[in-house]
Amino acid sequence: MSTFRFKQFSIVNDRSAMKVNTDGVLLGAAVSLRGDERRILDVGTGTGTIALEVAQRLSECGANDFAITGIDIDLPSVEEASLNFESSPWKEHLESRHIALQELEGDERFELILSNPPYFEQSLHAPDERRNAARHTEVGKSLSYKDLMEFAKLHLSENGILALILPADREADLLRYGRSCSLFARRVLRVRTVPRKDPCRIIVEFCRERTDCDEELLTIQDGGEYTEEYKKITGPFYINL
Repeated sequence: MSTFRFKQFSIVNDRSAMKVNTDGVLLGAAVSLRGDERRILDVGTGTGTIALEVAQRLSECGANDFAITGIDIDLPSVEEASLNFESSPWKEHLESRHIALQELEGDERFELILSNPPYFEQSLHAPDERRNAARHTEVGKSLSYKDLMEFAKLHLSENGILALILPADREADLLRYGRSCSLFARRVLRVRTVPRKDPCRIIVEFCRERTDCDEELLTIQDGGEYTEEYKKITGPFYINL
């Protein structure tokens, strides 16, 4: 198995905590960045993986005045994210907060909002309470893509992007609800594990302007090896990929 890393520091990986997962790594690595994003919100930050990836990518393209806030309802995850942020080369750009999306106040607008949200709606809950909070959508306790859309409707800047990763079978519902919030898909990246299988995940980027949508397909493995396209996207964040 490949080892996750960020340049010259190691991410906290407490065995009692939720681990770095492929979905989060892929979102942070694949989301479109212009390089001029200043205010960024990572919803459900976990151990801070997505926020750290974005910080690394922005720094590498010369940006130095951005601010990334990672929020989560799970306190141990927020504490781990804080440790990871403080240990990183980009600590002055990163903040973690123990707060639900629904509790954020003020009229601040963001150039980029990202999330790897819960998506196992109406499914059997796992016995671990923290895993349930991360994986399931339950009114009043967690968030759904609809919550994220409603928030972005009010808090996304005029030229901002909302980027989500979800199971591929949610694509039609996701795009439909986005339009109801006046948010329109500008890019859809469909992800499949191997060539013979249908996509299992989608990364969708929304903006406020109606525009042509770029559609892409990413295959993670072929013939038991990672594809060149997958290594190109995620390689900067792995050892021995």
